[in-house]
Amino acid sequence: MLQAAHTLWTRLRARVAAATWMDARTNTSRNGHLSALHLWVCGVFLLLGALVTGSLLERAHAAESLPAEPTVSVIHLDSTIQPVSAWYLDRTLNEAAAAHASAALILMNTPGGLLESMRVMVHSILASPVPVIVYVAPAGSRAGSAGFFLLEAADVAAMAPGTNAGAAHPIIEGAKLDPILKQKLENDATAFLRSFVAMRKRNLAAGQDAVVNSKSYSESEAMQLGLLTLVSPDVPSLLRSLDGQSVTRPDGRVVVLHLRNARLVDALPSIRERILGKLTDPNLALLLLVGGVLLVYLEFNVPGTIIPGAVGTLMVMTALFALNLLPLSYTAVMLLVAALVLLLLEIKVPSHGILAMTGVACLVVGMLTLVQGPVPELRVRVATALGVGTGFGLITTMLVRIALRARRNKVLTGPSSMVGAVAVVQNGFDEATRALGAAAVHPETRFRGQVLVRGEIWLGESAVPVPVGTRLRVAAVRGLTLVVEPMT
Repeated sequence: MLQAAHTLWTRLRARVAAATWMDARTNTSRNGHLSALHLWVCGVFLLLGALVTGSLLERAHAAESLPAEPTVSVIHLDSTIQPVSAWYLDRTLNEAAAAHASAALILMNTPGGLLESMRVMVHSILASPVPVIVYVAPAGSRAGSAGFFLLEAADVAAMAPGTNAGAAHPIIEGAKLDPILKQKLENDATAFLRSFVAMRKRNLAAGQDAVVNSKSYSESEAMQLGLLTLVSPDVPSLLRSLDGQSVTRPDGRVVVLHLRNARLVDALPSIRERILGKLTDPNLALLLLVGGVLLVYLEFNVPGTIIPGAVGTLMVMTALFALNLLPLSYTAVMLLVAALVLLLLEIKVPSHGILAMTGVACLVVGMLTLVQGPVPELRVRVATALGVGTGFGLITTMLVRIALRARRNKVLTGPSSMVGAVAVVQNGFDEATRALGAAAVHPETRFRGQVLVRGEIWLGESAVPVPVGTRLRVAAVRGLTLVVEPMT
């Protein structure tokens, strides 16, 4: 580049000298000097441009010659396998591909989960544009049930010391399967496992044994049986061991892993995925549902408060959305409906609490069997069902009784609310008011006077004379006059 610049500079000097000599020959010294000056300025700018352009090209060539820093997208899968986990995995694998990551590392610790969600996640792993490494870590972690399928579907299957994987037999909670249906589920699951275990050149027999016989393996046993790629104590050691190794992708491509000194980029769940991940806990969903129903009931009994109704509606809708993501038992739903009917009948039918206790029992059993999760983490706990079911049943019975009692009580507003009230005579109701009473009001109430009722002075009428201080009862209301009579 410097040699080319020197050649350009030499040519410019020659042209400037020639232009100066020609100007001198034609006696146009002033114009010649200006032309020479213009040529000198243009030459300087051309020279500077050439130098800058050459420097930039050299730097770009040097940057291209240096190897790019490898990146590894780290995906954390440390909960149950359900639709939210499937959404999270699919999103992060696509983001890793868009960022041109060298590999996607899934740190897994899961007890298992839903069969359909597991199939979606296996599809995401097999279709991933970047190589996928599933690493069961740290010590004490597991790849149970559906997690075993994810481990075997990965391009690289690795485990840390002190971990285990397996126990992948498909189950349907709350249902006793007949032999034919059980065999169909086993055959379908094992065929699905074989479809990618054979492609990964791993031990088919040991993999099928984990499905059919619910076998579970430690990391050393899985390595000896040919179910793993390697055992590594931590992530840096894992990446160093895999650097330079080649993996065969599902489409047949052979990819060499460049993972030495790779930069780890955490692919964290989004806010939406975090919230929905918490809501897939059936215990939390059940608490939201019951609390929301009670708040909505409060809004109906105390209209105008607005806040309980709005918050209760939000809680109910959120709980229904969360329960929609989980496998529900329709028998349990019918038990919950029957429980509400029995609690309402307890108010109408005098059963001495038998209907209420039966309703509470139906409520507890319905809540306990509401979610048919294949693992305990996806089921309603016994303590939750007992506490929420009993509390909701008692609170509902008490609130309905209070509401009905309030409806049956006498109206406390308007003229009719005065009937039956106690009136204390203040003055009148004697012979001095007899003529006035007979002339001015009804014949049967010939005496008039003032009475004190609920702290207020009213005009009263009586059929008999009564002394001051006598306690009377309001028998009727005629306009602004109270008809009083002796208390019996």
